[in-house]
Amino acid sequence: MAHQEKAVSSGLLKQAAIQIGAGGSAGFVEVCIMHPMDLVKTRFQLQIKTKEVDPLYYTGIRDCMVKMYKNEGLAAFWKGILPPIIVETPKRAVKFFTFEQYKQFFLFGASAPTPVTFSMAGFFAGVTEAILVNPFEVIKVKLQSNRKRMKDSPSTYAVTKEIITKHGFGSNGLNKGLTATIMRNAVFNSFYFGFYHSVKGYIPISKDPWVEFFTKVGIGFTSGTMASCLNIPFDVVKSRIQGSQGQYKGTFRTLAVIYRQEGFQALYKGLLPKVLRLGPGGAIMLVVYDYMHEYLTRTFKD
Repeated sequence: MAHQEKAVSSGLLKQAAIQIGAGGSAGFVEVCIMHPMDLVKTRFQLQIKTKEVDPLYYTGIRDCMVKMYKNEGLAAFWKGILPPIIVETPKRAVKFFTFEQYKQFFLFGASAPTPVTFSMAGFFAGVTEAILVNPFEVIKVKLQSNRKRMKDSPSTYAVTKEIITKHGFGSNGLNKGLTATIMRNAVFNSFYFGFYHSVKGYIPISKDPWVEFFTKVGIGFTSGTMASCLNIPFDVVKSRIQGSQGQYKGTFRTLAVIYRQEGFQALYKGLLPKVLRLGPGGAIMLVVYDYMHEYLTRTFKD
């Protein structure tokens, strides 16, 4: 009996390690490839059109990238990448691992997961992920909002020290905009996981590995794109709160202020670069996770 319990415990630990390893790998690959689009998205979300002519006001993605390259250099496209890299492996590991755990919880006694199971598991995986990642988001937005050349920009350590020294770890410091981050991640993951796993479950597995690969890429791309369209208002709010000097406070209050002062379209600022990042990025993550999970399972099978 003791031997059987030990075997079960060992199996669960191995399964958890595989989920964490696959999730971490997926996150690392995705952030290295797609970070420039995240930076462009943040720049759009932070800028506010005024009557005064701003020579650095971005009118489109190409305009933004050209101005950044001319004024800040090529390396500027990876500004703020260190916090995501540091956090991405544990963040994605937590995202995928907690999704698997919540999925078991939301089975509600059913023999197989339903679309509701996937969506609920994704929602709470997003909440868990947001709590972990928010301090790094605050640092990243602060770094990305800086328009100086890389050699003149403060380091990640300097920015982190400044935030902690001036504002601490609370709602004005490293946990600034936490509610907005939770809503952004929860809404995204609820649709992202719900759509991907539900649709994938209805499509027969192809014997042709390339057909199977591109099927997963297509579903992952669609999942990331549609989820981005649903959650971007909370993403805009998060960027405004975290990038401001205190003029934006409260998630829904900030939503109302942006809508009232700038119009409905302002809640979708940065949508195109966000989709260009999280469409293919979403595909990269889910596909890398699936294949890495299969590889690790084969490698460490009994």
